[in-house]
Parts: sequence; structure tokens; C-alpha cells
Amino acid sequence: MEHIALSELNILLVEPSDTQRKIISSLLIKENVGEIDAVSTIAEAKSALRSHSSDLVVSAMYFEDGTGLDLLQTMKESEETDSIPFMLVSSENRVSKLEEFKQAGVAAILPKPFKPVHLSRALRASLDLINTEELELELFDIQDVRVLLVDDSRLARNHIRRVLEGMGLKKIQEAENGAMALTFIKDNTYDLVVTDYNMPEMDGRELSEFIRFNPETAHIPIIMVTSESTDSLHMANIQQTGVNALCDKPFEASEVRKMLAALLGE
Repeated sequence: MEHIALSELNILLVEPSDTQRKIISSLLIKENVGEIDAVSTIAEAKSALRSHSSDLVVSAMYFEDGTGLDLLQTMKESEETDSIPFMLVSSENRVSKLEEFKQAGVAAILPKPFKPVHLSRALRASLDLINTEELELELFDIQDVRVLLVDDSRLARNHIRRVLEGMGLKKIQEAENGAMALTFIKDNTYDLVVTDYNMPEMDGRELSEFIRFNPETAHIPIIMVTSESTDSLHMANIQQTGVNALCDKPFEASEVRKMLAALLGE
């Protein structure tokens, strides 16, 4: 398994403001980051990714020649860059705008202004995606665990799959929504279901209720992934339907590892 320290991390910083580039660069240096390549436009960022490899992209949201989402989606469409974690740094607080990044598989979202402790957490979350380590279980061989992954966003599924595979999970079947997932459940056996909440045709709540109240599937652990706050009253009510664990988007590897150890170790 690959392991890299912060001191070895090569970061591509994409920020249109000279002042903000200097501030963020200085904070990254204080975190003992190995190397920082700073650019100011989306075009320069794409060129930098083509010319040399980076371990992590840290990007603002708005540029004169595009948006951070344009860069993220371009990265996810290429086999050469789709595994590079992407951290968004932005003062944008509109839910709809941030949702686009969450659905595209962003590794971390860092609001402006931020404190060093927030940067440290975001860096650790990004590093967890790079430093994969197989999860050891007493009752299962992790590579034999059968997972059904349900999300209507292909990019989000790719991101979640990468996190799960980094922990040693190999048998992962994907469904685009709850209705498709039901057809798979009727014909296959699973040890774990990881499902998005908001989906067309059948959402995560309806799917979870079917799984939990069907005697043949009631035992299957369910992790629900949501971009809503897991502390909200609404999501607390969702958990009453039989969901075993709620996980925020971005899908952080450290949190997921704890959930899997608890659910599959029972």
C-alpha cells in the first residue's frame, strides 16, 4: 500500500488572488507540506496537471476562465488525474453550489476564512485517500465483503468506490438509484449497503425501509451518505428507519473506516 507524509506531499494550489495564494501557501508551509505549485487560472492548472503529477489539488471556486467545478470534473474524466484528491477552498456558502462539488467527489471543503485547525483536518482527509490501508476484521476477510453502492451521481460513486477499495473492499456492485438497487437485492446477497439519500425514482430512505423490513435482508448493515447535516433533526428521523450509520459528503476515509470496523466487526 502507498504511504506518503505531509512533508512529501506535492500540492497544486489554484487561486486567482495573489494575496490569497500567498496566505494559503504560507499556511500550507506551516503544515510542513513538501512542495507547492501555485497557479492563478483553470487553464494553468490543467496545463500543470498535464506536465507533471500532483498529489493533491487545492482550488478556489471562481476564476475568470471557469470554475473549480470545471477543473474537478475534467480531472475526474481522465484516468491520469481521477484519483488525485481535490480540496475546495471558498467563501461560497450556497447549498446548491457546494452540492455540485460534493456530488462530483470532492475530498474536502474548506470555507474561507479558515483556521489552521480546519486546514489540518482537510489535509488529513485528503491524505487518507492517498494512504490506503486494508481494514482488518475478525469475522470477515475484507476482500470477501459484498457491497452494494447506490448513488445517482457517477462521479460520487467513483469517489466512494475509491475510498472503499482503499480499505480492501473488492466486491462492489453499483446501482444508480433505489429502484435499480432493489432489483439487485432480489437476485444477490450483500454484506453491506452504502446508499445516497437524495436520488430519483426511489431515495435512500425508501430503499433502507425496504431492506430493513424485509426478513431476508433485515440483517444487512446500511450506511447512508448525505450532503445534509447528519446532526439535523431530519436526518435523525431518517436514522430511525433502521439506517446503521450516517456519513457526510465529502466521504471521509477515516470516518468510514470507523463505521466499517463497527458494523462489520459485530
